[in-house]
Amino acid sequence: MKALYFDKVTTYLEDYNKPVPGPKESLIKIILSAVCNTDKEIRKGYKPDFHGVLGHEFVGVVEESNNRDLIGKRVVGEINEGCGECIYCKTGRKTHCMNRKVIGIADKDGCFAEYMTIDTDLLHIIPDEIPSEVAVFTEPLAAALEIMEQVHIKPSRNVAVIGDGRLAYMIAQAVSLTGTDLTVIGRHKEKLINFKKFAKVATETNETFEVVIDASGSPSGIVTAGRLVRKKGTIVLKSTYAGKTDIDMSYFVVNEITIKGSRCGPFEPALQLLKRGLITLPAIELYELKDYEQAFESKAFKAGFKF
Repeated sequence: MKALYFDKVTTYLEDYNKPVPGPKESLIKIILSAVCNTDKEIRKGYKPDFHGVLGHEFVGVVEESNNRDLIGKRVVGEINEGCGECIYCKTGRKTHCMNRKVIGIADKDGCFAEYMTIDTDLLHIIPDEIPSEVAVFTEPLAAALEIMEQVHIKPSRNVAVIGDGRLAYMIAQAVSLTGTDLTVIGRHKEKLINFKKFAKVATETNETFEVVIDASGSPSGIVTAGRLVRKKGTIVLKSTYAGKTDIDMSYFVVNEITIKGSRCGPFEPALQLLKRGLITLPAIELYELKDYEQAFESKAFKAGFKF
């Protein structure tokens, strides 16, 4: 089968072995898969030990499954497969499983291929009302919603989102539904125009905020967040990247600032928002898998692959 394989470099293959599902897995025929910034960072060295098929955002059809009710259904899937036995799995924190597999990121082939296997319990059926080109945004939208699972964003308080890219766009829309006073801070005026429907925008500001969400994808994001957050405020970090940053942790101690890491989130609420049309997104730009370099270099809001 066709697949995009990574082992320090990225290789397009047409003879990669079709996967065979395990006893608790389903075989998925991929319809669409989307490029995430994490995929780009893996290619830069973010996960140096990973080798396998890249990709973790997908829409597919179940061809084989231990759950017969899913066969033929159009699905999306969560990315973290827990072992079920460690302290994190047993205490409701399976996304932090000590032995977890993460599709396209750690110890598990991803969705930049014609087929993939996935733990059946991670699958979610897509409502008929949602086109596949929209449903492919479920995973990153769920990651945006995780912020509200972790932090109580009060409508009466002000919030800033740092970044003007794809994840920032989804986060800002999701946060705006709370009615909070929202400001998006980015570097690109042409991108910030898209945020004006639901937030104030700025390239720089002297204002401070109760909650600051870093979705910049840059090591400098936390530095900017530290400057913008109020004393006793909260910083939410959504950026993952290859690289390190130097920060003065004493500053956060003295000012009693809460720092919250945030990544994967709830799929069903994401699907409900997409079904109801409460989150609107630009069209995904689709490529053939062999044209992966164009997809990774695309300046579109979202790029991906069609199968």
